[in-house]
Amino acid sequence: MQLVPWRRVADWKCIVCGDCCKLYSVVLNFSEWLKIVKTFGVEQTVSSIDKLYIKRRADGSCAFLCSYSNAYLCNLQYMKPRACQLWPFKVLVEPRHGSKNEAEFNYGGNKLFVYADPMCRGLKYGVPSWEFTNQTLKEFVEIALGILREQYKTTGNIFFLGQRVQPRRFSIY
Repeated sequence: MQLVPWRRVADWKCIVCGDCCKLYSVVLNFSEWLKIVKTFGVEQTVSSIDKLYIKRRADGSCAFLCSYSNAYLCNLQYMKPRACQLWPFKVLVEPRHGSKNEAEFNYGGNKLFVYADPMCRGLKYGVPSWEFTNQTLKEFVEIALGILREQYKTTGNIFFLGQRVQPRRFSIY
């Protein structure tokens, strides 16, 4: 699969389709694994020789994917792994996926390279909007760099009667 440089993306908004949680296995770093194990138990994770993962259900979806009114949200919203926070974007220090000039993003004097996974249905292609470049993409970069932990633009939201709805905290459906 060929990743898309960010300068070909006009905008991105999570459409709460759950595809990311259905199609991909989530690799965890040790501290993410430890938080999940302490809260939900080791049985909600799996390991290979050199990696830790979130457990997947029989249908292949993430164990923490929950459905709410025909939309999907992460039940780990308050401790969501960085891989999940960043998807569908990859923020790199080298242009590993080509298109160097179109992938380059300058942040605080640092040259980074940002690509999008075309499997995400929330991507809108074209000339990047101001909001996408200066708010949404900037938030992804700050999360990747560890500057920001809280998500505002880079997560799915459902609104019910004017209120933002998220799954119950720390419960498995």
